[in-house]
Amino acid sequence: MESIEKKKLHPFHLVGPSPWPFVVSLGVLILAVGFVLWMHGLDHILLLAGVLFLGTALVFWWRDVLAESNTKGIYTSAVQAGLKIGMGLFIASEVMLFVSFFWGYFYNALDPKEAIGFVWPPKNIHPLDPFDLPYLNTLILLLSGTAVTWAHHSLAHHQKEAAAQGVAVTIGLGVLFSCIQGFEYAHASFGIKEGIYPSLFYMATGFHGFHVVVGTIFLTVGWWQLKWGKLTPDHHVGFEAASWYWHFVDVVWLFLFVSIYWWGYAP
Repeated sequence: MESIEKKKLHPFHLVGPSPWPFVVSLGVLILAVGFVLWMHGLDHILLLAGVLFLGTALVFWWRDVLAESNTKGIYTSAVQAGLKIGMGLFIASEVMLFVSFFWGYFYNALDPKEAIGFVWPPKNIHPLDPFDLPYLNTLILLLSGTAVTWAHHSLAHHQKEAAAQGVAVTIGLGVLFSCIQGFEYAHASFGIKEGIYPSLFYMATGFHGFHVVVGTIFLTVGWWQLKWGKLTPDHHVGFEAASWYWHFVDVVWLFLFVSIYWWGYAP
């Protein structure tokens, strides 16, 4: 192994053979088929199997990635720079996903059609009050963005305990946000099948809520790494990526709050 490393003529890391891309792809296939069957009321067992299969495969894949990241000499500055660029491109692709939701929303809101009575929101829809739970969730996410920034700053200045506390606060606020959004959905006066407004509302806010859950898991892994002493001021690209992702989630929510909750509110 040492002789191979000495002959290495570039600063990059070439990933070795791994079964996890194939296994995860298989899990996605099972999940997709199970979801279609469940949507048609035919079966739910395959959906649950797909969730368990995919979740287990992802856990083992991420375990291997974390072990790889903690191997000395693999994550050089060039590798870390490449990972940051990759995360930036991934976030850019996520931005375009939400652009499609906003495009659909404003397309219908600025030029409502006859089918919905030429008004927006449609007459049979009673939008949620933006200054009730949505406003509370806005404050929660803004505070969580402050907390993760504090954590990142603390880690960069060798204050690991303060960094762990900041991440823990961010995780707690993320969980609180998800719980409040679930409560909001449970008490909404309209369902996703009741027209174009509910469909766009639940798709946009629901996908954002999914991103909050993913970001919370992402930060939880970073918190465990901090507690294990695996992150240093010069070696924390995964945590930095998680903080970028969380700020992206914050910014998207601000656009959702202003456009869908506040601008589209008709008391």
